[in-house]
Amino acid sequence: MTTVTKGATVEMHYRLILDSGFVVDATDEETIRLEVGAGEILPGLEDLLVGLEPGDHREFAIEAGAMFPLRDNAAVQTMPRSQFPADMPLQKDYIYEFTSPSGDAVPGRIEEVGDESVTVDFNHPLAGQSFTFEVDVVSVSEPQ
Repeated sequence: MTTVTKGATVEMHYRLILDSGFVVDATDEETIRLEVGAGEILPGLEDLLVGLEPGDHREFAIEAGAMFPLRDNAAVQTMPRSQFPADMPLQKDYIYEFTSPSGDAVPGRIEEVGDESVTVDFNHPLAGQSFTFEVDVVSVSEPQ
């Protein structure tokens, strides 16, 4: 049986589950196919696949800060409401795409909406979160 190594192609199901039980991301019925080491998913998650075989089911507990940075309070900004389009629906916990001064797209989660200001959290949505990486390996192809 072929085991997962760097460069191998893995077909699998996966789920990222927060400690609260909320499923952040999952493959559902369809599988994902990726080359281990190609950077298609976080390198730390790829490393957890090495050594697994078809039919393996694993659950890996990921501590806060291990895969995503810890929460940085400096990344939370209060902006004048006038900086947002009048027709933009501003709702708590919605994630919007903003444009950085350098022109990059940056996601930001609305924390609070006031009459005069909007507080936006630009931390990664999983910053400071512990989660479980659950994987079911369907097949493994040797490196080409």
